[in-house]
Amino acid sequence: MSGKASFVVGVDVGGTFTDLFVLDEADGSARIVKVPSTRGEEARGFMNGVARVADSAAAIATIVHGTTVGTNALLERKVARTGIITTRGFRDVLEMRRRDRPQTWGLRGSFEPIVPRHLRLEVDERVLADGTVHTPVDLDQVKAQAQALLDAGCEAVCVFFINTYANPANEQAAVAAVRSLWPNPHVTAASEVLPEIREFERCSTATLNAALQPVVGSYLERLEGDLRAQGFAGELLIVQSNGGVMSRQTACDVPVRTALSGPAAGVIACAAIARAAGFPDAITGDMGGTSFDVSLVAGGEAALAAQTSIEFGMVVRSPMIQIETIGAGGGSIASVDASGMLQVGPESAGSIPGPACYGRGNTRPTVTDANVLLGRIAADRPLGGGLLAAMDAGKSRDAIETHVAQPLGLEVMAAAEAILTVANAKMAGAVRVVSIERGHDPRQFAYMPFGGGGALHVCAMMREVGVGTGIVPRYPGVTSALGCVMADMRHDAVQTLNKPLADLDVADLRQRVQALSAACQQRLDSAGVQFVQVQEVIALDMLYAGQTHTVQVPLATEALHREGIQAAFEAAYRAAFGRVLDGIAVRVMNLRYARVGVRPKFDLTVLAPQSTTLNPSLGVQRVFHAGQWWDAARHARLELPVGARIDGPAILEQPDTTVWLEPGFHATVDTLGNLLVRSA
Repeated sequence: MSGKASFVVGVDVGGTFTDLFVLDEADGSARIVKVPSTRGEEARGFMNGVARVADSAAAIATIVHGTTVGTNALLERKVARTGIITTRGFRDVLEMRRRDRPQTWGLRGSFEPIVPRHLRLEVDERVLADGTVHTPVDLDQVKAQAQALLDAGCEAVCVFFINTYANPANEQAAVAAVRSLWPNPHVTAASEVLPEIREFERCSTATLNAALQPVVGSYLERLEGDLRAQGFAGELLIVQSNGGVMSRQTACDVPVRTALSGPAAGVIACAAIARAAGFPDAITGDMGGTSFDVSLVAGGEAALAAQTSIEFGMVVRSPMIQIETIGAGGGSIASVDASGMLQVGPESAGSIPGPACYGRGNTRPTVTDANVLLGRIAADRPLGGGLLAAMDAGKSRDAIETHVAQPLGLEVMAAAEAILTVANAKMAGAVRVVSIERGHDPRQFAYMPFGGGGALHVCAMMREVGVGTGIVPRYPGVTSALGCVMADMRHDAVQTLNKPLADLDVADLRQRVQALSAACQQRLDSAGVQFVQVQEVIALDMLYAGQTHTVQVPLATEALHREGIQAAFEAAYRAAFGRVLDGIAVRVMNLRYARVGVRPKFDLTVLAPQSTTLNPSLGVQRVFHAGQWWDAARHARLELPVGARIDGPAILEQPDTTVWLEPGFHATVDTLGNLLVRSA
């Protein structure tokens, strides 16, 4: 690598903008780059942003990319044609799921699996739940079925056999046979992706991985090729859904782990910023153009979930940051339904054509149009990244008048406020899901908005949920890109044990930990990245005999003995449920292991304001709020010095977002450049 390579670049490709956070390790400086995304050609928008980082890509040492390519492909079902080879009698596992329904209380509901039934083929083989090979796999059948899938036009295949978490021998033999004739590397073995009990979850996760391999793999290979052609000689790393990063090759092998890549990076950044600001407990809200993503940070750490649903029936079981997503972004369309109720989202205007004020052909009102009409966004401001020189408030007025005000019999400004009231209520509901419904009091947390639209709603969210402090980070619109730079490399592994604690072979458990450690370390080594240290995380999924749901029990290495495991389980169970169940046998279901390569820590002081005096305001903006007009001072947010206090009503402008301070609220600038928002 050239000695001149000093830039570390985080890249987050969103639906409207591609955001880059650039850290120059040579002098410790940082800056942001924002360019319009190129929908359908995400790599082109990515390269447009990289071209603005330095004169040559050779100056870039590392690029860390949070990608939504996999997520969007699943949501839009634009994945590769995929087949499944499975145990005879089990072709319908993917379709039967957990016998759930799209509408829990409805009598109707349809579901179409990602792989249709005629591409789910069976072979003779059987492994019992204890790992015994009851019927060896017929490899001639396997090859015949693989050829049949190729003849049907399949580009990827998943081999999923029953009970392979207990013994993968049959599945491994079948995969080797398939790979011997498959014309590309897109062959997924369920036991390699998820060697864990629960047949549907393993089948779903492995199948989605197979379906994504050609999509994500071709995108990343094309992207790296373009970067190399421009002189880039560094490492391209990809953010995982668990908040860690992985090599480009690992992302091509297990693309299902990128399912929530972009939002996860933002939560990692927020957790670090909140800790540094003195708020270890925070609720994060990422408001982009299409969605609002909420997560909870407790004790300085983001909460991890064992699985998530990308949409109904599309389950991914892989460690990932817990994120609640609703359709309430800046581009979410407001409409009046047949019953006369005002609705906001989930349909979005996206970046093309965008909100009505963009003047690109959309005539329906969005949340952004409401903010523009009410004066909370100055229409004469250029929109970040050169997307627009200015916005047209007249088009916002026409859209809201036609589609909301007239149908509801409201004055147009009241209709615009109504749009924001509904959007804020939806977002507050998502905050309650990740806090109150999981046993947390939101009043004990700070609220951190980010994304392009989050800071416009910070005061409203604080009022709705009862949060005492809002933290607006220095660059809210590029927080996910910042999180890419901050994320450590992490690899997770799981292995089913399914034994009573009394029968657990502790020596065997230690050997399994060592084996998982070696496998994860190999992944770290293959990335070619330098770490300041390597950490490990060990946990067991445990439960009482007769229960269905497990409790995750963290364990130190020195506690890997029966007494230490029992004590740790009781502590975790008591923390979750307030009591333990004496006299009932305890069972160990899964061993979970993670190895974390800690990258050099990002110094948040580089974000601190450089100015020392409070400059005069940029003038006064007329803003409609709570049924009346107010004179709000406009400020250049990034020029505010440490300690500056701004009282609402005020508008704080910066290239990547706008902050709206309601009357009765004030904001102060802390030593890291964050705005601490509180009620007067």
